[in-house]
Amino acid sequence: MSLRIDEDHGRFKQIVRGRIRKNLRQYISQGELIGKQGKDVVSIPIPQIDIPKFRYGDKQKGGVGQGDGDEGDPVGGDPQPGDGQGEAGKDAGQHVLEVDVTLDELAEILGEELELPNIENRGKSKVIDQKDRYVGIRRVGPSSLRHFKRTYKAALRRQIVMGGYDPSNPIVIPTRDDMRFRSWKTEEEPIANAVIIYMMDVSGSMGDEQKEIVRIESFWLDAWLQRQYKGVETRFIIHDAVAREVDRETFFRTRESGGTMISSAYKLAAQMIDSDYPASEWNIYPFHFSDGDNWSVDDTLVCIDLMKKTLLPASNVFCYGQVESPYGSGQFIKDLREHLKDDDRLITSEIRDRDAIVGSIRDFLGKGK
Repeated sequence: MSLRIDEDHGRFKQIVRGRIRKNLRQYISQGELIGKQGKDVVSIPIPQIDIPKFRYGDKQKGGVGQGDGDEGDPVGGDPQPGDGQGEAGKDAGQHVLEVDVTLDELAEILGEELELPNIENRGKSKVIDQKDRYVGIRRVGPSSLRHFKRTYKAALRRQIVMGGYDPSNPIVIPTRDDMRFRSWKTEEEPIANAVIIYMMDVSGSMGDEQKEIVRIESFWLDAWLQRQYKGVETRFIIHDAVAREVDRETFFRTRESGGTMISSAYKLAAQMIDSDYPASEWNIYPFHFSDGDNWSVDDTLVCIDLMKKTLLPASNVFCYGQVESPYGSGQFIKDLREHLKDDDRLITSEIRDRDAIVGSIRDFLGKGK
């Protein structure tokens, strides 16, 4: 019976997986999964899955297969007229079931649907951290690990058993045999070996819709990279004429104005990599999103120089996504493609609207680097 239930559950999971794949592009473009994200799982609305169930009639009308009626008549007697308002419709009702899917499963479905290759790790997954964890009590050990409560209880128990405890004079003196010490075990844990550095232009030309596109795309980029590595750190940089590091919420909610100097973000990212993420130990993924406006040609040339000397050599890939805006010139992506056309570590993608997010994800992750 248990085996049969497992088989049925497995078939149901495959049905759910198929429905998610069928509607994945819709989920990605609309961003409806992000608001349903928990700590480790995402609740996904799956339409058009009918769950089989029994429907019982009135117990007073006989047992199974008994009572009045002909073959084909509905169980439970004639249907009663409803008291709702309006005319009857001709379309089927919408049956929606919410299922919980882990982020790892979601990333796997994303990879299958977009035919993404597994990323070639640069060998930094061997970086480990040693951590001591207390696992029990033992009779020997250094004085610094003495467990005073357990030692006192052992001494008290011994004195009571031997009749040496006087409640009117409750003095408990531990002996060497009463001593108890904490025991520990050293565990080796893999530490984060990949970092994603998100950079975004927050000048006035990057409106709410452009930032929502970046938010949706970063959710799926995170999901895939988390599946590829044992640990991923995420850093966020916003910039207009000046760059600064912020948290995730500020990254997607800040709206500023003023000029745009993209080099300010690239300089901050380079400093971050140099101080915290040596390229010999980390898989580094900078993602920059902008509408393509920059302050001047001179600043663009500074960006190109930073890319050539610092950012590209340190990165697995450097991904630039240009979000279409009615106020942006779109020139920056052209300059990158002109000056760095022979460097395959640079990946550029034009994101016209939400429907282009799927293609942009494939552009960024499709090389498996």
